[in-house]
Amino acid sequence: MSTTVDSRPMTFAGFPASSWTFAIRIWLAIVVALYAAFWLELEAPSSAAVTVAVLALPTRGQALEKAAFRLIATVIGVAASVAIVGMFVQTGALLLSAFAAWLGICVYAVGLLDGNRAYAAALSGYTVAIIAVQQIDNPQHVFESGVARGAAIAVGILVVTVVNDLLVAPDQHPRLAAQLEALRRRLAGYAERVLRGEPVPAMTTAGLLREIAAQRPEINSLGAESSNGPARSAAARDAMVGMVAELFAIRALELLPRSAPPGEREQVVAQLEANSNGIVASPHGALSIERDMDSRDLLASGSLWFTERMLRMDGEVRGSLTALVAGTRPSRAWRAPLYRSRRIAAESGVRAAACFLLVASFFALSGWSTTEVSLSFVAIIIGLRATTPDPRAFTTIAVVVAPLASLMAGILEFVVLDGATAFPLLAIALAPFMIGAALLMTVPNRIVSALGRLNLVFILVLFAPSNPETYNPQTFLFSVLFLVLATSLLFAADILIPPVSPDRHRQWLLASARRDLRLLPSWQNQELAPEEALFRDAGRIAEILAVGGSTPEHQAAVEEAMAAFDQAAALRLGQLELDRLMRGPLRAEARAAHAALGRRDPASMIAAAEALRQGASLGDVTVAGASAALVLASVVFTPPRSGAESLAETSS
Repeated sequence: MSTTVDSRPMTFAGFPASSWTFAIRIWLAIVVALYAAFWLELEAPSSAAVTVAVLALPTRGQALEKAAFRLIATVIGVAASVAIVGMFVQTGALLLSAFAAWLGICVYAVGLLDGNRAYAAALSGYTVAIIAVQQIDNPQHVFESGVARGAAIAVGILVVTVVNDLLVAPDQHPRLAAQLEALRRRLAGYAERVLRGEPVPAMTTAGLLREIAAQRPEINSLGAESSNGPARSAAARDAMVGMVAELFAIRALELLPRSAPPGEREQVVAQLEANSNGIVASPHGALSIERDMDSRDLLASGSLWFTERMLRMDGEVRGSLTALVAGTRPSRAWRAPLYRSRRIAAESGVRAAACFLLVASFFALSGWSTTEVSLSFVAIIIGLRATTPDPRAFTTIAVVVAPLASLMAGILEFVVLDGATAFPLLAIALAPFMIGAALLMTVPNRIVSALGRLNLVFILVLFAPSNPETYNPQTFLFSVLFLVLATSLLFAADILIPPVSPDRHRQWLLASARRDLRLLPSWQNQELAPEEALFRDAGRIAEILAVGGSTPEHQAAVEEAMAAFDQAAALRLGQLELDRLMRGPLRAEARAAHAALGRRDPASMIAAAEALRQGASLGDVTVAGASAALVLASVVFTPPRSGAESLAETSS
């Protein structure tokens, strides 16, 4: 008789236990934040609850990092509010224009950042709307309003931190380590396909690069998780950058015509499988470039060198993942530079300022009074949507969520509570609304998750709990009207001021790749190591994929981006390996090879590689890397049709 253990997580009402734990933790934090704000008699107690809703993240490190950036951004926003109001208080039109410019600058900064840093830039922008725009008729109260908001945010941050610690919010590094290990295994599978001669589409490889680069924001948040968080963050960053370098080595094997015997290929595949199964292998791989180097042609020697490099990088990635789990610093500390298009960021910033001015102009022409709250909602949505991959989709979701959240807030205030003033009743009444919205946030579907997060925030903003609760239907209806009007007008502004087309974004990104490629190789001191520059190029490919689409033009753009990725990496690697030879006896040959790389001449590259090989002493492997890089560069800069055949003829 045999028994089986069900490894599926325990669920209740369709949600796993971890989702319920997260949702209940957020509800408790909101309740405690409100109680503390009421007890301290803060001017804006609801801001403490909204802060908890904004910081509703599943792991402790993510919440702490976002809390720190929220506090910093609030200080910047308050300072900007005081400065803008002080300079333009005499003219409302100039004040709104100055704020629109500030909002555009902040959205531009969002376009150059990622993760919680991008959120901080957005918050710095719309904090001015919450403080300065709402006090446009009472400018003398701007500083007091900013201090009150800052105090409430500080309470919310403190409550989130304490509740997460007391209720043992999960750490992020175990889940992140599992994600990185899964990506490493997929890299091993990609390598096995290449070694067995199976074609791999460029879209597949680009997608793998995008998934690796997408880990960057989560890796950055590890630094706030615990005392050894910075060490874990460095280890995870090393693993991420190392995987991009390993993928390039696999790409090199795919591009170079293989001439190694089948037994050797199977040996490499076996070692990759052993690595995936946790079997410790030689740190330098199963092969040696010294073995039969002189008896191999340039293609075979280059393939062998990149095989060794792939195995070595795989071993380093495994070592970094081990350091991530153990909480120790890795042997080296790679940087993971972020690629962002300044041109796309500038377009987003200008468009954000134009949309805000368009809505503000509508309110000015309408002559309606007390529209400052609606303008604040417009600024908040503009700032928040700038941090999402698809801003127009976010606005559409906000249009849908606004009436839904209004209905939920109305039921909470006038049906469930219905005049109750006891705080325990408030806490109980909040439970189904806060827990329900938080549960939706844990759903993998991005649209449903966004609906949950916006509901969580909007319900608290519309309900605006105070001590004592006013239960004023007129005030509530005005708040609902302002929110619905803000989302509707912003949706209309998106139609009148459409964003730049995806095709134009792709053109800008490809033009950036071509421009960077023209500057290579540079014989001056490089700011980035080749592996770090590889990661930056991977970020650009991720941006091209994020544009989306399944048209032939999109596929052609991805293929061109991958070709530029290969060419730039080959030039950087060739420069690095040749620089090591410049002080030795082969400096004349190294200069000639440098010149061949600069001319992008495949025949000259092959001739330079052969000259380096002939000039090296027997068994000297210092030229192996330079020779391999030159061979690869000759392939990637040769027209596709005749590249492999002409290279094989030349090398033989």
